[in-house]
This record gives sequence, structure tokens and C-alpha cells, in this order.
Amino acid sequence: MLYGAAKGKRAGRAIRSGLRSALSFRWAAIATILVGWFVYYPIVDNFIVSTTDEDIFTGEVTYVGLANYQRLLDDPIVWTSLWNNTLYAVISIVFQVFGALLLAAMIEGLSSENWRRFWRAVYFVPSAISITVTGLLFYFIYQPEIGLLDAALRLAGLESWLRPWLGDEDTAIYAIIAMSQWQGFGYSTLLFALAIQKIPRELYDAALIDGAGPLTRLWHITFPMTREMTGLMIIITVTGAFQVFNEVMVMTAGGPNNSSQVLGTWLYQQGFTQNNFGYGAAIAAVIFVVTMLTGTAQLLYTRRRRVML
Repeated sequence: MLYGAAKGKRAGRAIRSGLRSALSFRWAAIATILVGWFVYYPIVDNFIVSTTDEDIFTGEVTYVGLANYQRLLDDPIVWTSLWNNTLYAVISIVFQVFGALLLAAMIEGLSSENWRRFWRAVYFVPSAISITVTGLLFYFIYQPEIGLLDAALRLAGLESWLRPWLGDEDTAIYAIIAMSQWQGFGYSTLLFALAIQKIPRELYDAALIDGAGPLTRLWHITFPMTREMTGLMIIITVTGAFQVFNEVMVMTAGGPNNSSQVLGTWLYQQGFTQNNFGYGAAIAAVIFVVTMLTGTAQLLYTRRRRVML
């Protein structure tokens, strides 16, 4: 009788385990279907569309093969856009990754918790502002006659530096990038501050006992212990730099004379303004390939460093 009861309990546990496995598989299957439908299917469909010449108003589709990609290679604005995106990524890595890491280390090095909280809040406030609002704000700051920037330069006696910042082909993209750094700098700083807070205090205490200075502690403790966050921030920053759209669209819409075009704005203008939908899909494919290769390379490098350590 006891044997039968034990056998029944084992059978019940087996049934419950089977039900849990079936439910887990069901939820995993649902998640896989949703990801496949909303992420992977659009990617594949975009590559298919990029081989066509599609009129989005009439629905007429003509297969053109790789003609759109050949057009990409011959389009000087695409190369200008790619250069601007690359410039955007490099400057963002300098300021929003390494600059933010240095600032976070300085903030977390303060002895007063109240001061640490204060400076975290101060630097995070710009990140809480909508990028569209920030773009409009800097649009007025850069105005040549009434803008705050030129007014400050006049007060400083630097009249030779005055220029239409967004209307000059040589400065338009740099003005947009500067605005973007101001807006995103605090968010990166906060993430690095959280990473630094997880570093065991005993390491810094031991370094102090050994007579290590602030720069030594920064180089030998803070930098190595935040390597994972640094790698993640580089991926996020580079990916965001090649997907940038709102900042340019609000401030210059790619002008003057297409000097501040990025791949996102040129894609929009070709696909939805000039009705070159297939060509716009080809530009989108380039953005996808560049961001995927960059992210994959960074992940492989981070994994290799982790194995080596």
C-alpha cells in the first residue's frame, strides 16, 4: 500500500514536471514567434525590397537586382552620410564612453554622499529632456543674430569666431554632434557610476594603504573593473550613432547642401519624400550591416579579453 502511494506521488510529480516543461516551451515558442515576426521578418523583407524599385503610392514593384546597391556606391551623398555617422560615432565614444567614465569616477570619488547625489542629478537632467526639444533648444542657441552662443562669443571678444553654425557646411554636423553629446553625456555617466558602485571598496582601501594616487587607482582598478560596462556602452554608442535621425532632422534636415546628412535622414528623404522606396531599403540594409558588424566585433573582443583574464 505504501509502495502504491509512493508510486502515485512519483507519477504526480512527473506529470507536474511535464506540464511545467510544456508551459515553458509554449511561452518560449510564443516569444520566438513574436521576435521572428517583428524583428527578423522585417530584416529579411527589407533586403528583398532593396532589390526592387517600388512605388509606395501605386504599389507597383519592379525587380532591379543589385542596382540599388550599385547606386549606393556611386552616390556621393551616401559617402558623406557614412562619414558623418562615423564622425558621430568616434566623437560619441570619446565623450559618452571614456569622458563619461572619467566623470563618473570623479563623482564617485567624492567623500560626501550628498554631493555625489547632487552631481549625478545635475548631469542626468539633460538626458531626461526629449531629443526633439533639445534639438529645438540648440537650434535657437546657434542662431547667428539672437543665439546665446554668438552672444557669448561677442562678450568674450571673439567676433572672428561668429558664424551661422547650422548654416555653414563646415560646422553644421559638428554643431549637431555637440548638442547630442550634451544631451546623452549624463545618461552614460549615470550608468558608469552604477558600475563603479559595484566595485568592492576593499580594492580602493588596499590601494590607499599601498600609497596609490587617484590616477593609479583609476587606471588599475576603475578601468579594469568597468570593462564590461565600457564594452556595452561602446556598442550602444556606435549603434546609436549609425541610427541617429531626430537630431539632424530637427536642426538641419540634412542641410546645408546635404553637408549634415546621415544615413537615417538620407534614407527617409529617398524612401518617403522622393518615393525611391527600394533605394531607401538598400540604405537601411547598409545601416543594419554596419551596426551588426560593429556590435559583433565588440562582443567578440570583449569575450576574448574575458577568456584571457
